[in-house]
Amino acid sequence: MSVNKEAYEQLIADLGSHHVTLVAVSKTKSVEEIKELYDLGQKDFGENYVQEVTEKQSQLPNDIRWHFIGHLQSNKVKQITSFIHLIQSVDSLKLLQEINKQGKKNDRVIDCLLQVHIAQEETKFGLDENELNDLLNNSISQYQNIQIVGLMGMASLTDDMEKVRSEFKYLRSIFNKHAKLQTSHFKLQTLSMGMSSDYFVAIEEGSNMVRIGSLIFGARN
Repeated sequence: MSVNKEAYEQLIADLGSHHVTLVAVSKTKSVEEIKELYDLGQKDFGENYVQEVTEKQSQLPNDIRWHFIGHLQSNKVKQITSFIHLIQSVDSLKLLQEINKQGKKNDRVIDCLLQVHIAQEETKFGLDENELNDLLNNSISQYQNIQIVGLMGMASLTDDMEKVRSEFKYLRSIFNKHAKLQTSHFKLQTLSMGMSSDYFVAIEEGSNMVRIGSLIFGARN
């Protein structure tokens, strides 16, 4: 399965008119497919698995911006900190501390999104609102090698778009509440919500970054 060029170009036009960044979800996709999309101008790619993204990163152009969007285990952080552009799935203080530690070893400040659990499904990862408040009150400023640049959330997997909309609306309200509290290591600018099935609702509810795979690459392998 190669890239759907027409769908990609239409998507870029639609997102561009809303000033929304596209992260092309390339998990399970081959180096050749990613390069094909890169050659069309795509620079932001999202991966879910540490081993997969490290292998691809070593074989593809250096100016690709790799986003880690899957559940990240603390013991695997060190494998991606030298090159990762944005870790979108920070869901615990323990993980944040490890990213900071590995960022220091690599002499990098690593951009992160805090993942908030908004879906009414137990299988999704993320902080609830109380955990988010606790983490933010745990003096983010002491972590000099991370930068919290936004929030990420995944809506319920459902055809009920009103339910999805209410979950996105909830995340936007949390984002707005904390966006006023800007410090040197905490500047909420990115609201990453919306995937292939619901990105249009996410954009209507304030998303400025979407994670889309199957619309571009076809169904997952």
